[in-house]
Amino acid sequence: MATATGTVRAAAPASTRPEATARPESRVYTVEVAGRQRLSPNFVRLTFAGEGLRSFGAGGVDQRIKLMLPKPGRTVADVPDGHDWYPTWQAMPEEIRPTMRTYTVRSFRPERAEMDIDFVLHGSGEEASGPASAWANGARIGDRVAILGPDRPGSGRMWGCEWCPPATARRLLLAGDETAIPAVAAILESLPADSRGIACLEVPSEADVQAWDHVPSGVEIRWLPRDIAGSEHGELLEQALETALGELCAGPKVDGCPAASEAIAALEDVDVDNYLLWEIPGSQHQDPAFDESLDIAGGELYGWLAGEAGVIKRLRRMTVQGYGVPRGSVAFMGYWRQGRC
Repeated sequence: MATATGTVRAAAPASTRPEATARPESRVYTVEVAGRQRLSPNFVRLTFAGEGLRSFGAGGVDQRIKLMLPKPGRTVADVPDGHDWYPTWQAMPEEIRPTMRTYTVRSFRPERAEMDIDFVLHGSGEEASGPASAWANGARIGDRVAILGPDRPGSGRMWGCEWCPPATARRLLLAGDETAIPAVAAILESLPADSRGIACLEVPSEADVQAWDHVPSGVEIRWLPRDIAGSEHGELLEQALETALGELCAGPKVDGCPAASEAIAALEDVDVDNYLLWEIPGSQHQDPAFDESLDIAGGELYGWLAGEAGVIKRLRRMTVQGYGVPRGSVAFMGYWRQGRC
């Protein structure tokens, strides 16, 4: 679906929508910075342009891509391409290996061969935390980088998309820190007008609160600026999620928030220091010690939680064990790990 300006805003998929089954190939799209917009003290939007983007494989509202940044003094020609790009990239000497980081597509305009990506700026200048943040702080019009993404349109997690509420979902719960904001924004703008739910969003400062178009009136956005409360990362999000769960699971029994203890599946501990916390209904655990597939629960409540892995681990335990929400009703995604750039 496209707006009047041509921006692709993919419809929120439901479980009744079949996923494409032909796995896409990863393709390198060489692009350059065509626009820069400072959204707030801690967010900047960069617009990337390149003729190759006309054939980019758009997949959904929370689509993840890989951004490949040449090392200082190097060029985008260092980025490997082809079927064996990953082993080639791994084998490259550290001093020339392009930096690879994962980001969410904020919007995509195929007819203009443009893609917007919103960056969280962790500090500024020499104090910037992480190579991608440092690069985004200093990115200039004309800078060339590469985007690694699907070579054909489709839908589902093979396209880097996890948002997939079942057709039975009547109440939505989204929660995340600043790294999840671009995905949440795209999700909310894609929802049907009669959607209902709560979005709990923690950001560094009050000045980082954003205004978005086309968000359903029945979805309440609760912004949680850390600077006002002087809170540590994740504290406000945990408190807000507990409040939201209490509201969404209160009163008469709601399908998706069962009170019966037998509905609370055993919850394995996830070692977020050594394994990726990425638990999605219908997918396998990332931890090889687990060999379990989570069926999509198909209840009235559907949740999507993303952010710092240690925080998401605690929110996972609260949601499943504290409130009895089936694991097959919530996507839990550790986007990053504290202390690691």
